[in-house]
Amino acid sequence: MTEREFDVLVIGELNADLILTGDVTPVFGQVEKLVDDATLTIGSSAAIFACGAAQLGLRTAFIGTCGADEFGRYMLRELEGRGIDAQGVLINPVVKTGLTVHLSRGTDRAMLTYPGTIPLLRYADVDRGLFSRARHLHLASYFMLDSLRPDVPKLFQDAHAAGMTISLDTNYDPSEQWNAGLAQALNEVDVFLPNETEVCRITRHDSVEAALDSLSQRVPLVAVKQGAAGATARQCLARYQASSIPVQVIDTTGAGDSFDAGFIYGYLAGWELSRTLQFACVCGALSTQGRGGTGAQATVEQALAQLAQ
Repeated sequence: MTEREFDVLVIGELNADLILTGDVTPVFGQVEKLVDDATLTIGSSAAIFACGAAQLGLRTAFIGTCGADEFGRYMLRELEGRGIDAQGVLINPVVKTGLTVHLSRGTDRAMLTYPGTIPLLRYADVDRGLFSRARHLHLASYFMLDSLRPDVPKLFQDAHAAGMTISLDTNYDPSEQWNAGLAQALNEVDVFLPNETEVCRITRHDSVEAALDSLSQRVPLVAVKQGAAGATARQCLARYQASSIPVQVIDTTGAGDSFDAGFIYGYLAGWELSRTLQFACVCGALSTQGRGGTGAQATVEQALAQLAQ
């Protein structure tokens, strides 16, 4: 294969995050509470992954949609400021950019999301001319992409035909149905990156091990994120386990997306799976040391230094 312009092409949602910290449990009845801090930052699983990949030195491009408003302009500025090519982002002149409000309490958080343009990205909107220019396709927030979701299997077939490998992180299903054509999409996936809650809900199994047994018949490589406990991966009949590292957690927003970025970095570098999994755990853990999903994302040097300890 000739050298391609991008290492990773990301497809997914674009929205800003407003993170509130402190005593964030709301009290209705017109009660006004004061919180410790408020941070406006890059939101959305896809964008946080893209920023993590770029921080690790992967040449990254993005396909999505946002509104012609300040949140949309903010997201585009932030992506481009990190060297991410955003030529594939469509501007919707009518619908507002999505926004997620995070009520963050250290290691846990609640999220309130206004979808805005998130569900509006369509197959016809995807610039498939970018497919021949990238090595790998990553799609995030499958269950949020209402207009694109029916065509995701076809999109993945296009990507494979263009010589790309494919990773998927579905994220949580707000409808809690955990289906929506996912089985067909998974048939086209090379790397599946759920967390332990998601993988059990998707497979209808009670344990990660049973879920991995089920998925290994369909997906060549599955890595399950397990928070502070690390991660478990399955490739064919081989099982791998990696632990996390101790860090002072400030905000867990986007830690799974930073894990994904680290995993795809190792995957594209051709590392052994055990090293890739541990590197991904380090990237996820380090990202929790700052506010928002991108505030403390690791460079390769920082992650490797932790890996060497």
